[in-house]
Amino acid sequence: MYLSALVVNNFRQFGDGQQELMIRFNKGVTALVGENDAGKSSVIDALRLVLQTRDGEFVRLQPEDFHIPKDGPQAHQIKIVAKFSDLSTADQGALSEYITFNGQEAVVYVHWTARRLNDEPLARRWVDIAVRSGHSGGGPSLDVNVRQLLAAAYLRPLRDAEREMSPGRGSRLSQVLKNFPDIKRGADFDAAQLLADLDPATLSLAGLAEYLRHLVNLHGGVKKAQRTINENYLSHLGLDGDDLHSRINFVEGGSESSRLRQILERLELGLQDQQSGDTQGTYGLGSNNLLFMACELLLLGREPDGLPLLLIEEPEAHLHPQRQLRLMEFLEAAAKPIAPKLEESEPEEATQQRPVQVILTTHSPNLSSKIALNNLVLMHRHKAYSLAEQQTNLDATDYRFLARFLDVTKANLFFARGVVIVEGDGEAILLPALAKIMGRDFTRHGVSVVNVGGTGLGRYSRILQRAKPEDGMLHIPVARIADMDVMPDCAPAILGLVDDDNDPRWFGKHRRWKAMRHFGDNKETRDEALAARRAMLKSDDAQNVQTFVATHWTLEYDLAYAGLAKQLLVAARLAANDDALNLERKQANEVVQAAEAEFEQLRQSTDSRAHLCSHIYSLFTSKTASKAITAQYLVEVLEDCLQHQVLSCEQIVDWLPGYLTEAIIYATTRLELAQEPAGDAS
Repeated sequence: MYLSALVVNNFRQFGDGQQELMIRFNKGVTALVGENDAGKSSVIDALRLVLQTRDGEFVRLQPEDFHIPKDGPQAHQIKIVAKFSDLSTADQGALSEYITFNGQEAVVYVHWTARRLNDEPLARRWVDIAVRSGHSGGGPSLDVNVRQLLAAAYLRPLRDAEREMSPGRGSRLSQVLKNFPDIKRGADFDAAQLLADLDPATLSLAGLAEYLRHLVNLHGGVKKAQRTINENYLSHLGLDGDDLHSRINFVEGGSESSRLRQILERLELGLQDQQSGDTQGTYGLGSNNLLFMACELLLLGREPDGLPLLLIEEPEAHLHPQRQLRLMEFLEAAAKPIAPKLEESEPEEATQQRPVQVILTTHSPNLSSKIALNNLVLMHRHKAYSLAEQQTNLDATDYRFLARFLDVTKANLFFARGVVIVEGDGEAILLPALAKIMGRDFTRHGVSVVNVGGTGLGRYSRILQRAKPEDGMLHIPVARIADMDVMPDCAPAILGLVDDDNDPRWFGKHRRWKAMRHFGDNKETRDEALAARRAMLKSDDAQNVQTFVATHWTLEYDLAYAGLAKQLLVAARLAANDDALNLERKQANEVVQAAEAEFEQLRQSTDSRAHLCSHIYSLFTSKTASKAITAQYLVEVLEDCLQHQVLSCEQIVDWLPGYLTEAIIYATTRLELAQEPAGDAS
């Protein structure tokens, strides 16, 4: 049995009707990702209300938990519906009176409703809570035992793992250990058979406790204290014929099971110091949190009944990146249908682990990059968008590609308000700086730049496109920036490329470059062919995704052509001398002066802007300058021009290629929220 779906109505930011939340969960791991205030924690709190948690912590409903719409009165009723699927025979037996049949499938619905009786939370009874079953909530009410059976384990975002692993009444560790068969094995202690050859290792834990009690009662110090109390004090306080006598006794009362529980509750779990072997190692919050999560998963997997569901908020808390990746692997392994035996020598029933369902929230791109797309749910504007197959515009090949290449540097798109997808390092470095000059700072607008390295431009954007947009679309603007990759006719000769259509190495489809003349002999034909090429590059544009194609050729050429030719040449020459500048073998002002003089000479010797810009671009194709390092220096050149008032922000913006400014504006613009259906949990 696992939690398959949840519907939340009028709880906090989730409203009614089309504004309610509907979310589906996987059998194994489901990770909720998205920016702050998207509703991730509210989903977890809704689950805590409808299911309750094993720690018995009472989740107090607050007046502000009732949804407050932008226009209209505050809601008077909260409704949360949880759906459980894939019930085993044992589950169906335990929950028989609460089962609903969807065709041949047996499922259980839990309807949790809270109704405000008045507007005063200090009143004795200001809210009425009901928990019922059935598809529409008309079935029997769930009794206490059933609710305990469906309770989830919950790990809060700021966990005190050390306290949770400490001894005490109802400790986590005692709950784990009591489910190990070997804990109860062994002989009982019999004082009548106490001989010198008694082997304490043969006793059960309860027997060891009895043995310890016997030894404590025989201790000379205990006997002396008992005799002193009786002879020196109580003998003087009693009445004739009513003497008072006391006995100091090691208390281990009650049944065997209660004595065992008392023993287990005195145990603690801690990490060993690797050098000394002591249990009081100098470990931090991260290591203790890993220990805590391991204990919880062990408890859920070992219990013979109950819902094996673990809710974790921000499992990455206090963990460095490598530990986060190991944790994710561990959680995925714990959720697999068949867990491996711990030791081959042990019986299978002693080591068998149930698969555990894990629902977590995270703000970590590192953790998100490790989780399969099929297991991610993107929370955005109080809606849940599954990124599983058949829910996005990705096909099976895309999922395999992204499983290999969607790393931590790209996973930040799951937490962005806007996304810019680029093909190289130059764009990734330059665009944030240009956006700041335009007054549209990417950081302030929550925009992430995703550098796909020239491959997968469409694949990464399709992550955020829905397969069925009529069921709801994401409102995250995605701007893809693509090169036109068409040279001016003068460029092949300047770049030293073969420029002969009759050469079989470059003719037709084998040519690795295209010039303007290859798109038609006259302007009309050429314009039609170029428009078709541009349309092809934009073929994936739909919903929230728009592609912005270079006006002429590629980023560096278009920057020069639009008006930043001099600044780009200076930046390229600085990049070419990067090592010498860093080692102080050259001075930056000398390189700049030489580059400015070179630009003037080049400007006077070329007969067109295309010739000038092609010569500048040749610095990159000849490996004279790195595009990435040039972009870094170009940012510094532009900032220096602004600082010394050589150029204004307006002038720089006027000299930027139009497709770049359009992409920046689009990525930093909040898309309008459309009316969307909410769905149901059927």
